[in-house]
Amino acid sequence: MRHGKKVNHLGRKAAHRKAMLANMACSLIEHKRINTTVAKAKALKQFVEPLITKSKAENNQTVEKGTHNRRIVFKNLRDKYAVTELFSTVADKIGERPGGYTRIIKLGNRLGDNADMAMIELVDFNEIYNAGKPKKQKTTRRGKTKKTDTDAAPAAETETKTEPETKADTKADDSKE
Repeated sequence: MRHGKKVNHLGRKAAHRKAMLANMACSLIEHKRINTTVAKAKALKQFVEPLITKSKAENNQTVEKGTHNRRIVFKNLRDKYAVTELFSTVADKIGERPGGYTRIIKLGNRLGDNADMAMIELVDFNEIYNAGKPKKQKTTRRGKTKKTDTDAAPAAETETKTEPETKADTKADDSKE
């Protein structure tokens, strides 16, 4: 049974696992995509997505909260250049995205040991994949939308234009000509 098993230990002790995930996250932030095994990619996704969310939240909060978020991210990443890149370039690019900052693409098996390989990448930095798709407008997840005055005005104009003409009106117009 797997009661309470939330972390994939990846065959490593806790300190080794944390250091490995920090190094992989720094590489992902620096290069925007890395190749690794599927298990490590899934563990890295769980590790790096909350950090990206914290970097995105700095723009929406006060300076004190932003500094706090930087310190939390630095505690996990342990690389000031990666933290700077994350809070500047990456946070600007993913500012509108509500979540799902990474994508895992399976690549097949490795030749040496037949391990399942995958590529993990930051979604918004893949220009080839996103080139053909137009940018989506920001939408909210709410139910009904309210009609504005501009939506109601054209509807009123169309109702007045579609009044039926009587035969007497058309005959009177023809006789005048």
